[in-house]
Amino acid sequence: MPELRPSNPARCYALAALIVFLDQLSKWIVLDHIAYGESIVVAPFWNWVLAFNPGAAFSFLADQPGWQRWFFTILSLAVSAWIAVMLYRQPQRRLAALALTLIMGGALGNVIDRIRFGAVVDFIQWHVAGFYWPAFNIADSAITVGAVLLVIDQLRSHPES
Repeated sequence: MPELRPSNPARCYALAALIVFLDQLSKWIVLDHIAYGESIVVAPFWNWVLAFNPGAAFSFLADQPGWQRWFFTILSLAVSAWIAVMLYRQPQRRLAALALTLIMGGALGNVIDRIRFGAVVDFIQWHVAGFYWPAFNIADSAITVGAVLLVIDQLRSHPES
Protein backbone atom coordinates (compact mmCIF):
# COMPACT_ATOMS: atom_id res chain seq x y z
CA MET A 1 0.00 0.00 0.00
CA PRO A 2 1.46 3.38 -0.96
CA GLU A 3 2.28 5.91 1.71
CA LEU A 4 -0.65 8.34 1.92
CA ARG A 5 0.75 10.92 4.33
CA PRO A 6 1.14 14.20 2.51
CA SER A 7 4.60 15.32 1.52
CA ASN A 8 5.65 18.86 2.28
CA PRO A 9 5.93 20.91 -0.93
CA ALA A 10 8.49 23.25 0.66
CA ARG A 11 10.72 20.28 1.45
CA CYS A 12 10.36 19.05 -2.11
CA TYR A 13 11.37 22.44 -3.49
CA ALA A 14 14.32 22.56 -1.08
CA LEU A 15 15.47 19.09 -2.17
CA ALA A 16 15.21 20.12 -5.83
CA ALA A 17 17.28 23.23 -5.04
CA LEU A 18 19.87 21.04 -3.27
CA ILE A 19 20.11 18.80 -6.34
CA VAL A 20 20.64 21.85 -8.56
CA PHE A 21 23.29 23.16 -6.16
CA LEU A 22 25.19 19.85 -5.96
CA ASP A 23 24.96 19.39 -9.72
CA GLN A 24 26.30 22.87 -10.45
CA LEU A 25 29.00 22.60 -7.76
CA SER A 26 30.23 19.30 -9.21
CA LYS A 27 30.29 20.78 -12.72
CA TRP A 28 32.17 23.85 -11.50
CA ILE A 29 34.81 21.58 -9.94
CA VAL A 30 35.07 19.48 -13.09
CA LEU A 31 35.33 22.53 -15.36
CA ASP A 32 38.08 23.90 -13.13
CA HIS A 33 40.12 20.68 -12.90
CA ILE A 34 39.60 18.57 -16.04
CA ALA A 35 40.47 19.57 -19.59
CA TYR A 36 38.02 18.87 -22.40
CA GLY A 37 38.59 15.32 -23.65
CA GLU A 38 40.82 14.39 -20.69
CA SER A 39 40.09 11.11 -18.96
CA ILE A 40 41.06 10.41 -15.34
CA VAL A 41 40.80 6.79 -14.20
CA VAL A 42 38.98 6.47 -10.86
CA ALA A 43 38.44 2.70 -10.90
CA PRO A 44 38.67 -0.06 -13.53
CA PHE A 45 35.05 0.69 -14.52
CA TRP A 46 34.88 4.44 -13.87
CA ASN A 47 36.53 7.55 -15.33
CA TRP A 48 36.19 11.29 -14.82
CA VAL A 49 35.93 13.03 -18.19
CA LEU A 50 34.80 16.42 -19.44
CA ALA A 51 32.24 16.28 -22.22
CA PHE A 52 29.61 18.66 -23.53
CA ASN A 53 26.32 17.22 -24.77
CA PRO A 54 24.24 19.62 -26.88
CA GLY A 55 21.52 16.98 -27.24
CA ALA A 56 19.42 15.02 -24.80
CA ALA A 57 19.98 11.61 -23.21
CA PHE A 58 22.49 9.46 -25.12
CA SER A 59 23.29 12.55 -27.27
CA PHE A 60 19.86 12.40 -28.93
CA LEU A 61 19.68 15.29 -31.45
CA ALA A 62 23.25 16.37 -30.60
CA ASP A 63 24.08 16.62 -34.29
CA GLN A 64 21.42 19.29 -34.94
CA PRO A 65 22.40 22.90 -35.71
CA GLY A 66 21.38 24.40 -32.36
CA TRP A 67 17.59 24.60 -32.19
CA GLN A 68 17.60 21.68 -29.73
CA ARG A 69 19.29 23.86 -27.10
CA TRP A 70 16.21 26.06 -26.78
CA PHE A 71 13.75 23.23 -27.36
CA PHE A 72 15.16 21.21 -24.43
CA THR A 73 15.48 24.36 -22.29
CA ILE A 74 11.83 25.31 -22.81
CA LEU A 75 10.67 21.70 -22.40
CA SER A 76 12.62 21.31 -19.14
CA LEU A 77 11.31 24.59 -17.75
CA ALA A 78 7.72 23.68 -18.68
CA VAL A 79 7.98 20.20 -17.13
CA SER A 80 9.60 21.65 -13.99
CA ALA A 81 6.81 24.23 -13.64
CA TRP A 82 4.20 21.52 -14.05
CA ILE A 83 5.97 19.37 -11.43
CA ALA A 84 6.15 22.32 -9.00
CA VAL A 85 2.39 22.81 -9.33
CA MET A 86 1.70 19.08 -8.94
CA LEU A 87 3.84 18.92 -5.79
CA TYR A 88 1.84 21.79 -4.32
CA ARG A 89 -1.61 20.58 -5.37
CA GLN A 90 -1.33 16.83 -4.84
CA PRO A 91 1.22 15.95 -2.16
CA GLN A 92 -0.55 12.72 -1.10
CA ARG A 93 1.86 10.15 -2.47
CA ARG A 94 5.31 10.62 -0.96
CA LEU A 95 7.19 8.31 -3.32
CA ALA A 96 5.71 10.06 -6.35
CA ALA A 97 6.55 13.43 -4.79
CA LEU A 98 10.17 12.33 -4.25
CA ALA A 99 10.38 11.01 -7.81
CA LEU A 100 9.02 14.25 -9.29
CA THR A 101 11.31 16.31 -7.07
CA LEU A 102 14.38 14.43 -8.32
CA ILE A 103 13.27 14.88 -11.93
CA MET A 104 12.63 18.59 -11.42
CA GLY A 105 15.99 19.18 -9.71
CA GLY A 106 17.86 17.30 -12.42
CA ALA A 107 16.03 19.06 -15.24
CA LEU A 108 16.76 22.49 -13.78
CA GLY A 109 20.42 21.61 -13.23
CA ASN A 110 20.77 20.76 -16.91
CA VAL A 111 18.80 23.86 -17.98
CA ILE A 112 21.43 26.04 -16.34
CA ASP A 113 24.11 24.33 -18.46
CA ARG A 114 22.12 24.76 -21.66
CA ILE A 115 21.70 28.46 -20.99
CA ARG A 116 25.35 29.00 -19.91
CA PHE A 117 27.18 26.75 -22.36
CA GLY A 118 24.70 25.70 -25.04
CA ALA A 119 25.23 22.10 -23.92
CA VAL A 120 25.06 19.96 -20.80
CA VAL A 121 28.32 19.33 -18.93
CA ASP A 122 28.86 15.59 -18.43
CA PHE A 123 31.74 14.08 -16.47
CA ILE A 124 30.96 10.62 -15.09
CA GLN A 125 31.87 7.77 -17.42
CA TRP A 126 31.33 4.10 -16.67
CA HIS A 127 32.65 1.26 -18.78
CA VAL A 128 33.08 -2.49 -18.79
CA ALA A 129 34.90 -4.86 -21.16
CA GLY A 130 35.57 -2.07 -23.66
CA PHE A 131 31.94 -0.89 -23.72
CA TYR A 132 31.50 2.72 -22.57
CA TRP A 133 28.27 4.17 -21.18
CA PRO A 134 27.72 7.75 -22.38
CA ALA A 135 29.07 10.30 -19.91
CA PHE A 136 26.51 11.73 -17.49
CA ASN A 137 26.26 14.03 -14.46
CA ILE A 138 24.49 14.40 -11.12
CA ALA A 139 21.42 15.99 -12.73
CA ASP A 140 21.11 13.05 -15.13
CA SER A 141 21.42 10.67 -12.18
CA ALA A 142 18.64 12.47 -10.30
CA ILE A 143 16.37 12.31 -13.37
CA THR A 144 17.07 8.59 -13.82
CA VAL A 145 16.46 7.72 -10.17
CA GLY A 146 13.31 9.86 -10.22
CA ALA A 147 12.00 8.07 -13.31
CA VAL A 148 12.65 4.65 -11.74
CA LEU A 149 10.89 5.71 -8.52
CA LEU A 150 7.95 7.02 -10.55
CA VAL A 151 7.58 3.63 -12.24
CA ILE A 152 7.79 1.86 -8.87
CA ASP A 153 5.17 4.22 -7.45
CA GLN A 154 2.85 3.56 -10.38
CA LEU A 155 3.26 -0.21 -10.04
CA ARG A 156 2.55 -0.01 -6.32
CA SER A 157 -0.38 2.36 -6.73
CA HIS A 158 -2.20 0.53 -9.49
CA PRO A 159 -1.97 -3.23 -8.97
CA GLU A 160 -3.59 -5.35 -11.66
CA SER A 161 -7.03 -6.67 -10.76
